[in-house]
Parts: sequence; C-alpha cells; structure tokens
Amino acid sequence: MNKKIDNFLRRVPDNFVLNKVFSFITSLIYLYIDKKKKNLGRSINPDILYLDSNPLISVYVPTYNRASILKDRAISSVLAQTYKNFEFIISDDGSTDNTEEVVKSFNDPRIRYIRTSRKEYRYPNKSFYHWLSGPVIAANAALKECKGLWTARIDDDDVWTEDHLEKLLKFAINGNYEFVSSHNLVYTPKGKEVRSWRDDPRDPTGIGATQTWLYRNYLNKIEYNIHSWRKSYFSVNDTDLKYRMYKSNVRTGFLEDVTVITKTRPDEDYIGSNAYIQDPDKYEKLYG
Repeated sequence: MNKKIDNFLRRVPDNFVLNKVFSFITSLIYLYIDKKKKNLGRSINPDILYLDSNPLISVYVPTYNRASILKDRAISSVLAQTYKNFEFIISDDGSTDNTEEVVKSFNDPRIRYIRTSRKEYRYPNKSFYHWLSGPVIAANAALKECKGLWTARIDDDDVWTEDHLEKLLKFAINGNYEFVSSHNLVYTPKGKEVRSWRDDPRDPTGIGATQTWLYRNYLNKIEYNIHSWRKSYFSVNDTDLKYRMYKSNVRTGFLEDVTVITKTRPDEDYIGSNAYIQDPDKYEKLYG
C-alpha cells in the first residue's frame, strides 16, 4: 500500500463501525495486491529455482527491549541449527535497552542488525493493539532486507528445535510447496500442549504459528498489515498475513512435527495475548 495513504489511514478513529467498514475495504485492496505480487513472483521465479537442497535462508526476528530473552532464546536457537546456510536479520524496533550491544557481541557474520524508528504514529496506545500490530513495522523492514531464496521468521521469545530449518526446507522441496509450517509445543500454566491451525475451527488456512513458517522469497512482497488491529477476526498481524496468503492461493504444506517451542517470558505467567491482557498498564507504558 502507498506509504502516504497508509500513514493517512492510520489516523482513522478507533470506532467499531468505522473499523468494520475500514477492514472490509482494505481486505479487498490487499486481496488484489497480494495476488498480483504472488503471480508476478511465480512468473519470474520458476519452481526449479527452489529445488536447491542448500539455498541461502533468510531468518528474521522483530524485537523490542528484550535483549536478554532475545539472546538466550531466539539468537541461541538459530545459531544452533543443523542447517548452516542462513543469514539472520535482527530488526530492532527502536529499543532503549542494550539490544544492539547484545546482538553485536555474537560476532557472527551471518547476523545483520537493523533498526527502525518509533517516531511515526502507528495506532492508539492500547495494550491489546500492541499485541495485534506491534511487530509490523520491524517485521516489514526485515522482509525488505532478506536476500535468501527462502524466508523464515522466529519471535524473540521462541526456541526452534535444532533441525527446524533442515526439516522444513526438505519438506518444502519434496512437496513443491511455496509456504510450509509445523506444530508448536506451547508451555502454559496448566502444562504443555502441541498446537496447530487445527485448534481453531474457524481457521481454514492450513498454516501454523508464525514461528514455524518457511516460504519462498517472492512472498516477502506480501507484507504485514499495520491496520490488522481493526479487524474482528484474523486480527493479529501474523494471522492476518497467513489468511491473506491462503486467500491468494499460495501452495501451502503442513509438517506434522514439532519444530518450535514457546514458553512464558521470565517475568510473566502467561503467553501471547493473555500476557498483554493481564497487565495492560505495563505494555502501554512499554510501547507507548
């Protein structure tokens, strides 16, 4: 979407009726744009390009003020991968802690650090909206930097199994898929459970959690939607994106293996949106 138009649309008031109308119109716009980008990508990137068993994979992570957990989880698990031919883009969304120092301390040539600004208005400062659309600016900045034949995302508080990239790449090549994902093992206060898209009866996409994604590089052009917070369903930035991939008829495959582990953050009792709901003041102060 045009940047000037996008910035103007961010100022549309937060109103239930306006959000419904706004989301309907933007969904039609994205459907047209996304299909066009996918079709163009297919036309200039034939399937045979993606049969290479050792391509460069672009891994990226959006992050903000989580230097310690980024170091201990995301970075450590990416560098421990059995598959070694990757670049790792760490997109810092204007952190005020020592994120940059921590990233550069690894001194690994595969790591690239980029930084975005938080000066532009994004959306109303509400805790739940930060959960829905918070990583979008940093994630889109990272996508523009990806140079690999394939792209994978990890969140700063997640851990990949050592064979995550190896398994998903092999699965994607063997199935001639454009986009693959897998199961996620989630630790909750009640214990641990394996999760997939099948857990939600309203989800027809066949695509798992964002931390499990691996997809062809031309799909990088289908970016995250900063306005996803206005939607009534598929309103989290990554679920919005996967639904748009589905509506664009991207060829997807789902690997029936666990390749991602998600746990609560050290100072919290809940994961995902529940953490934001339980302590809204904390997140409005942190991100506002």
